[in-house]
Amino acid sequence: MQAASMDPAEEPPSMLWGLDPVFSAFARLYIRDILEMTESTQVPGIYFYNLHPISKVDVLGTVVYKREREDFFCYGGAQLSAAAQGGFEPVAELQKLRRAQRTRCHLEIGELLRVRGPVKTSRQQREIKASTYYKVSDPVMAVQISWMMEAPQLYRQCYDKAPQLEPDAAGDSAVSSLSRATKILKDFLKQKSVSRFRPYDVQDLLQPLISSQPQAASADQEPVAGPSACQQLRQLLKEALQILQDEGAVYRKVKSQDEVYLVTVQDKDLLVAVKDIIREDSRREKYVEKGCHVLHILSAVRQRYSLNVSRAALELVLKTLECNSDIISTSDSHYTAI
Repeated sequence: MQAASMDPAEEPPSMLWGLDPVFSAFARLYIRDILEMTESTQVPGIYFYNLHPISKVDVLGTVVYKREREDFFCYGGAQLSAAAQGGFEPVAELQKLRRAQRTRCHLEIGELLRVRGPVKTSRQQREIKASTYYKVSDPVMAVQISWMMEAPQLYRQCYDKAPQLEPDAAGDSAVSSLSRATKILKDFLKQKSVSRFRPYDVQDLLQPLISSQPQAASADQEPVAGPSACQQLRQLLKEALQILQDEGAVYRKVKSQDEVYLVTVQDKDLLVAVKDIIREDSRREKYVEKGCHVLHILSAVRQRYSLNVSRAALELVLKTLECNSDIISTSDSHYTAI
């Protein structure tokens, strides 16, 4: 297909793309929409759907074509095109890992395939350069039905709504301040490798956001009573911390008056606890073949470690352990120890 480019006059400035949450997510778009997206004139490799900047997608499809070489796998699906760079060679003694890799990555015609990765246009053909792809076991079509039910909701709630990238109105300004506050905290925790903190440890980081807010009252208006700067700062911090908790980036192991937050991926005890649970339970006959489901792991973590670990936090831990080659995902939402 011939790649279409976005009209420069209509394309939002690239400096505002980060305000759209779709930009940093794997968008679950229909294949038709992926093929019809227009490419950015500012940054090659960025595409637009309804003015939402899209860089990477998450798709599910049935394999109808395949071409495999030692260093390159290419699969074509029903309304699906995926390309993946190979070259990963498991260590010889890890026979289990080799079997799992071969089972998940070598597919046959008619099998269900899930692909996540950046969109690219090569030789006038729109493709997905897979960063992750694997065979999905779906004997009763539960995964496909769930996918088909979730996609329309995502379109209604997000993709079909025009992005709000101009923080001009008072409400948009508040949202923008909260987004910036959340980013400031994330950057601080990452750069400083913080493992735990209390609200007063990071409160001053958000002070410039309160000091720089414009005054609403004009010369001919009477001053209106409102929250003090200190109250605004505490409220902004509270909302930003709640977002971090919802995303799983931080959590409170014990909820007490001493408000201590733990940074999920820096909590070595939590990482060890999750790894031990997967290692022990994956040996049980019930989980030997397929591995432990994420909900089983979550239940075990809450029983043995902390009731306050959310699924979002657990998924970050699982991703970290998998990147460290401590565990592998044997299928969608199932994990086993190496």
